[in-house]
Amino acid sequence: MKNDDFYMKIAIEEAGKAQAEGEVPIGAVIVLEDEVIASGYNQRETSQLASSHAEFIAIERANQRIGSWRLEDCTLYVTLEPCPMCAGAILQSRIPRVVYGAKDPKAGCAGTLMNLLEDDRFNHKSTVVPGVMEETCGEMLSDFFRQLRLRKKNKPSSNN
Repeated sequence: MKNDDFYMKIAIEEAGKAQAEGEVPIGAVIVLEDEVIASGYNQRETSQLASSHAEFIAIERANQRIGSWRLEDCTLYVTLEPCPMCAGAILQSRIPRVVYGAKDPKAGCAGTLMNLLEDDRFNHKSTVVPGVMEETCGEMLSDFFRQLRLRKKNKPSSNN
């Protein structure tokens, strides 16, 4: 059985695809019985759809792959802590285990701002494993936003 680092590295590769397209570098993979059955990366700018988060895309692909909305025996690996929308999709698809890399202090709903995934009030819960390859995932995001700020700062003003 492969370990969490192995699958997080694949999620990081997905994040790299997002970054290559100018998207925020977030990647996700879904694993069933030690096999990656679906993957996705952030595509909000490309698609102009609010739901085009890495987790959402991977969940939809996994649903199609296995022919069911229930992903009851799967693990989701994602480079950034899920937001409220993705946490909801994770619960609705019945994913029992979520492994994430970097914490999200602005929208994290797997333990940072709140923990929707392990809330007893829902009819389904996911076990959360935070901080897997956290430094690598966090640096990828920090570098992306640093470069974005530099580009904006160095962009010629249209007021001249």
